[in-house]
Amino acid sequence: MAFMQANYKNNEHKDFSALPSGNYEMIIKSAQEKATQNGAESLQLDLVVRNDLDGVTGLKNTNAKYHNRHVFMDNWKRKTTNQYDLDSFQYILEAVQIPEGTPLNTINDFTKAVANKPAKVYVKKTVDDYGGEKKDINQIAPWNFSKSDYPQVQHVWKDQNDGKNPFAGSQPASAPTDNPFDNSGDSIDISDDDLPF
Repeated sequence: MAFMQANYKNNEHKDFSALPSGNYEMIIKSAQEKATQNGAESLQLDLVVRNDLDGVTGLKNTNAKYHNRHVFMDNWKRKTTNQYDLDSFQYILEAVQIPEGTPLNTINDFTKAVANKPAKVYVKKTVDDYGGEKKDINQIAPWNFSKSDYPQVQHVWKDQNDGKNPFAGSQPASAPTDNPFDNSGDSIDISDDDLPF
């Protein structure tokens, strides 16, 4: 019996080319800090073109054509200060309607505040020639975010866990203590014979 048989009928051939320049109704799937091998740090937003607006006439050349496509936006820490330009983050917060005066004490607070929020975003198609190779890329500036014209989101994620924390609601395990009378960190005894390796 063969290990497998070649069968290509269910393959999806995705288009990874840059989106045409224009305004797109998007949802911020996630925001997370990233670092390059050289140590340069950025806050990366993963923006997804919303799929719940295909029937909107004014979006037939943007959302209807390119729904579910991802565009990544990096906000780099400034080399001189090793800090983010917090003023540019204000455009994103305003676009996703975080109430004025809301305290955000950490970068993690910012990422939680913007995740899964809608915004209208101007995406610009440009040419990058890094390393001598020219290719089309998308760029988004923080000031190109504005309030969504369609704040009621009905976007359906292709994978139902997309945009959601699969561990939400889980409780962290208690750490064991050295106090023999404290049973809050009880552990389970497993013998070596019970282990599969």
